[in-house]
Amino acid sequence: MGVMADAWTWLTTGSNWSGEDGAWHRLAEHAYVSGVALLVACAIALPLALWLGHIGRGGALAVNISNVGRAVPVFAVLALLMLTPLRKAGYAPTIIALVLFAVPPLLTNAYVGMREVDRSVVEAARGMGMSGGQLFARVELPLAYPLIMIGVRSAAVQVVATATIASMVGLGGLGRIITAGFATYDTPQVVAGAILAALLALLVEGVLVLADRLFSPLRHRRALGTAR
Repeated sequence: MGVMADAWTWLTTGSNWSGEDGAWHRLAEHAYVSGVALLVACAIALPLALWLGHIGRGGALAVNISNVGRAVPVFAVLALLMLTPLRKAGYAPTIIALVLFAVPPLLTNAYVGMREVDRSVVEAARGMGMSGGQLFARVELPLAYPLIMIGVRSAAVQVVATATIASMVGLGGLGRIITAGFATYDTPQVVAGAILAALLALLVEGVLVLADRLFSPLRHRRALGTAR
């Protein structure tokens, strides 16, 4: 309890939140790196996975590649990138490493979600004269949406939790609070930094769960059906 009480004291001390080394600034850096990495990963993985799931081809290769990607240590990728000219490009190496980390769950869940759509429903939609685009937008995507969002939530939480590695190569984020605590043998600061990272990950998860419930196409269809 002593360490947790000291960590709480650190968190509630105003001076620890101000300035470039303060918690607010580190939190903003962490959110920026995590957000950019997640957006780039979604832009890469989701269109590819949805297209492969729609046409029903190349999925096994994509899933196998993503499974291999899960086995690659993020810090090892970051360390290799820091040996290239990208080391002078600010957060670019960290973002690239996090993107590679986020792509597998996004790719796998989106593809599996598309392929698990009931084939009888798909054939019925085709029988009604739907085009390929209509079939994708009105049938496959809404039915695959829950599994797609599970992948997005999983990737988001993993990225936020893993973005602390930026501090290992001298960059910002909440990891800097942790590494600074280790450097000065300040255990309460280490714990405080870990708590902030965990709380940010939980906040992101909560926001995405809420967004899922608010914007789910199936939810809106049920609401329209009830209204009628």
